[in-house]
Amino acid sequence: MLKWECSVCGYIYDPEIGDPDNGVEPGTSFEDLPADWICPDCGASKEEFDALN
Repeated sequence: MLKWECSVCGYIYDPEIGDPDNGVEPGTSFEDLPADWICPDCGASKEEFDALN
């Protein structure tokens, strides 16, 4: 699964880790995050994230 980087603050969303502090289980792909999920570090929306190769 691809990792995604917040273009605002540099936070990396890693699907293998998820975002357990905000109710996102490990193994959740970025595409499967809720539409209203935001960056846990800066509050940016999903649209502010770019896929990492």
